[in-house]
Amino acid sequence: MSRLPKVNELGFFEIRLESIGGLGANLAGKMLSEDGVVGNGLNGVGFSSYGSEKKGSPVKAYIRFCDPETNIRDTTPIERPHVVGIFHDALLKTIDCASGVYPDSTILVNSQRSPDELREIMKINGGTIAVVNATEIALEEQTKVNTAMLGALYRILNFLDPDSMKDTIRRTFEKKYPHFVEPNIRTFDRGFHEVEFMTFAPDEGSMPRPFKRHEPVLGYETQPIGGTVINPGNSILKDLSISRAGMLPHFHDDKCINCAACDTACPDFCFVWEEKADKRGRPQMFLKGIDYQYCKGCLKCVQACPVEALTEAREYNDGYADRNRVPHLFDLAAQN
Repeated sequence: MSRLPKVNELGFFEIRLESIGGLGANLAGKMLSEDGVVGNGLNGVGFSSYGSEKKGSPVKAYIRFCDPETNIRDTTPIERPHVVGIFHDALLKTIDCASGVYPDSTILVNSQRSPDELREIMKINGGTIAVVNATEIALEEQTKVNTAMLGALYRILNFLDPDSMKDTIRRTFEKKYPHFVEPNIRTFDRGFHEVEFMTFAPDEGSMPRPFKRHEPVLGYETQPIGGTVINPGNSILKDLSISRAGMLPHFHDDKCINCAACDTACPDFCFVWEEKADKRGRPQMFLKGIDYQYCKGCLKCVQACPVEALTEAREYNDGYADRNRVPHLFDLAAQN
């Protein structure tokens, strides 16, 4: 039986996974809790929290482990995690993923940034930051981010046997998707070996970071009379960039014939047009570029383009989308 390195006042070792729909955090949480119980002899529970079950929506997965003699009578969301797994570093732009961590907690981030950069972004006082480029691994192995993140988590959770997780991966995929077994085991191994760590000593007397529960600005007590939503243009203010799993369309202006096939195929109105005179002086709409704020990387536009003016590209470097973004022309989005 595995021995837990630390527990809270109720006897639990707690893990929280922060993600978005489409990256596989829900399945990763189920596999992790299953392997802790079946493969390592612990008592445990795993459950998830999410709204609409679709790509791009927020997802949180919670895992609790304890000794077999301890009863689990708690299925509340985890507010004080010993380990946090962040499945996409773009989440740091919108939510406080490190909310509630201890001064010695470990935070695993799928990112190309350095631990020092991530510490600055998350405003972490102390603890360990682990970084793995799970998106790149998943693209190269043609799998999903979740098994690369599980591999990295098993370097952190050294009380769990990585070979038992490989057995769990086989059980999960071999019946319905047998061709995914070996690629996912390779992805798990790469995540295990490619994760990097950096530990920061907390200031003396540091207290656990306070947990912040998100509360909407307009609730039942503050909603305007009649239930009016006064925030203008909710769809305009959205940011789908977090939904991308490492791929995005690249626009080649010199090849474009302005046929608008891409705009017809795009589900999120990413393409920005402007009216100019054509060669004969007649007004015509010309494609100006892509507003990557609204692009979730589905690449339907690449498939629709008849002249290869749009090609799929890996989002290798942080800031690629920001550097190449052409903002929409309406006033409400100009400031985003």
